[in-house]
Amino acid sequence: MSIITLSEVQDMVLRTAREFTENEIKPVASKNDREHRFPKEVVDKLGELGFMGMMVPEEYEGGATDALSYAIAMEEISKGCAATGTIMTDQNTLACGPIYTFGNEHQKRTYLTELASGRKIGCFMLSEPEAGSDAASQKTTAALDGDHYVINGTKSWVTNGAEAEIAVVFASTDPTAKHKGISAFIVEMNTPGLNVGKLEDKLGVRASSTAQIFFEDCKVPASNILGKEGEGFKIALHTLDAGRIGVAAQAVGIAQAALEAAVSYAKERKAFGKPISDFQGLQFMIADMATKIQAARLLTWQAAVMKDNGMKYSKESAMAKVYAAETAMWVTTKAIQIHGGYGYTTDYPVERYFRDAKITEIYEGTSEIQRIVISREVLKEIQ
Repeated sequence: MSIITLSEVQDMVLRTAREFTENEIKPVASKNDREHRFPKEVVDKLGELGFMGMMVPEEYEGGATDALSYAIAMEEISKGCAATGTIMTDQNTLACGPIYTFGNEHQKRTYLTELASGRKIGCFMLSEPEAGSDAASQKTTAALDGDHYVINGTKSWVTNGAEAEIAVVFASTDPTAKHKGISAFIVEMNTPGLNVGKLEDKLGVRASSTAQIFFEDCKVPASNILGKEGEGFKIALHTLDAGRIGVAAQAVGIAQAALEAAVSYAKERKAFGKPISDFQGLQFMIADMATKIQAARLLTWQAAVMKDNGMKYSKESAMAKVYAAETAMWVTTKAIQIHGGYGYTTDYPVERYFRDAKITEIYEGTSEIQRIVISREVLKEIQ
């Protein structure tokens, strides 16, 4: 895949993820997409493989691998089904991540073990109807009342919201302090006062659920606060930095799947008496597709390695996500073009790859937000 030499463990992760994708994910991906069906059987098996908490230590029932292994697995899983990749990346980085990094020992034993093992599904509630890219504008509140916080508000775009049993929820404990008044909580989804609203009918990644969640006097134990009061915004930003590595890897996987489908089709499809892969114009298109994918992959791996080495990687994860997402969108568009009219039908998987690619430019920070993150860091670095 590149000149980077994988360790024995990383190579094993690659082979395991690739084999699992071929045998378990690809055969059901198209059907689950059409039916908007959550792939529970596949997700359960991912948990058994240790892929639902890959960067969590064994003591908390995680896979005990590194961020590069996670990126490698995410790419392979997403090649087979981007929706399954969405479920997996949310579980790893948005559910397990903040609890492992900021949770106390009791929270880790109680909640992280259930998430990292895959026994329970988690979700992340930051976005609201009026707080998307402007995540600091939280309207959801959490008021301390004795030994409980009472949460009221609405959360939007909650991935896994219909299946999750444990949520990381952000709410304002001090509205006057703006982003410094936001706190994070671990909330069990069966808590009275928490209600799952409508499920979104989405363009892509349709085998994963996206829900609106309502809080109406929802009482959460004070012991379930993650970190300290007022640390929620910091927790959210830290979590999203890691999450962008997963989305970048997902985008690379979607693009790679589209390239492989396009090459296979081009070798079989004939025009003017020869395979269309013999035409130079199409060859140039394939060359550009492959080059962009490799660049996106290396940017993603760079961010993962920096995370593994304890380095600051906000800029690099933003670079990886924006470039990989836009590469996925460009490559899938070209893949449809290579397929011609057939690419515009559901008979071939490239139309699904095209639909799935779009979300990578939007969630966990739009491409525009990534450019803000990158430019801020560059402006600090260059005097």
